[in-house]
Amino acid sequence: MIVGSRDPARARTTVQSWTLPRPVEVDTYAGAASRARTVVLAVPFESIDALVAALAPQFAPETVVIDVVVPLTFAGGKMSLLAVPEGSAAEHIRARLPATVALACAFKTLPARLLAELDAPLDCDELVCGDSEAARTRAAALVALLPGLRPVDAGPLARARSIEHMTALAVALNRKYKRHDARFRIVGL
Repeated sequence: MIVGSRDPARARTTVQSWTLPRPVEVDTYAGAASRARTVVLAVPFESIDALVAALAPQFAPETVVIDVVVPLTFAGGKMSLLAVPEGSAAEHIRARLPATVALACAFKTLPARLLAELDAPLDCDELVCGDSEAARTRAAALVALLPGLRPVDAGPLARARSIEHMTALAVALNRKYKRHDARFRIVGL
């Protein structure tokens, strides 16, 4: 695993606090992207255009990018989902990636707070969609590594539109019920 960061020194300090079964390397965004064959984009939506433009030349052919970005904004005490011309953050990213790079979505509906609790099982499902079967399979394999998290293949990339709306719903439920851990389980599968 390689963590890419604008500030590798700061990232190194954060990574040292993690308890993981194997060492984690730290590099710049470009350095990490050039070395990895699976890249997770976990940055605010406002940062995505500049970051993808900078990383696009770094991606090796057949790299799979996993998008976790949800275009939420919080202003005046209200949460809203930004209208993205392409339909979703995922489709926005797809439009900016090289054709030789595949895109999948995962980890969009999970509360970050729960992901930070590395030893706690998540006990929920995570919807995975993507622009190819291979991208969805690789993303699902990554999801399956987390205890108590079941990947559910939601199909083509256009399903990210619904998934991003589900994230907004989970955030709204958390706020309404003063919780931090609302998430989803698909029953009957």
